[in-house]
Amino acid sequence: MDTSVAVGTAFWLGILTSISPCPLAANIAAISFVSYKITFRSLVLVSGILYTLGRSLTYAIIGFLIAETVVNVPLFSNFLQRYINQFLGILLIVVGAYLLGLLKFNFGGWGVPQSLQKRLTKLGLSGSLLLGMVFALAFCPVSAALFFGSLVPLTIAFHSSLLLPAVYGVGTGLPVLVFAAIIALGSSFLSVAYEKIAKIENYTRKATGLIFILVGIYYVLSYTFGII
Repeated sequence: MDTSVAVGTAFWLGILTSISPCPLAANIAAISFVSYKITFRSLVLVSGILYTLGRSLTYAIIGFLIAETVVNVPLFSNFLQRYINQFLGILLIVVGAYLLGLLKFNFGGWGVPQSLQKRLTKLGLSGSLLLGMVFALAFCPVSAALFFGSLVPLTIAFHSSLLLPAVYGVGTGLPVLVFAAIIALGSSFLSVAYEKIAKIENYTRKATGLIFILVGIYYVLSYTFGII
């Protein structure tokens, strides 16, 4: 896998995260809170961009801290140098099984209090950036699995502790940009767009899970058993 494929994978993981029910609902709630206080519709799109930038910055910071910590700790560093491909193979299979619903994990997670959302909303455009950063920290089960189980190992494997998490963050904010553009244009198809995205999420998640398992099996056969 070269760098361009890794960047594309990170972006796709972000999109898959964004259209999962919990993150999608949070994104729509966030842009609704922000757009409520904005008089000019054209500024809603700007708020969507700032919100997405906030998510991207947060994931970049988290990814950087985790990747740099793991790489610079001798014990972890030595382990990764010797077993990173074997580890990735097993992890991809586990995450793929989770996305297919074959495994169940409780990742916890926390919601963002509406009182905090409203405070940030009052800040207008500047609050959009902070709101994106706050919502990025509200990990749901699927987003936690994709970020910690797939994106972080990918970041470590490619020594890209800033770029890949940032690209992932842009992917997670993509629906917000779409909805912000719809609102800016004064379209009445917001609810229709939400329903369509919600419908395709199930298929894209399962397709990604299947791909993860197949790639994981390839890694295990190639790097663990040396068959391929």
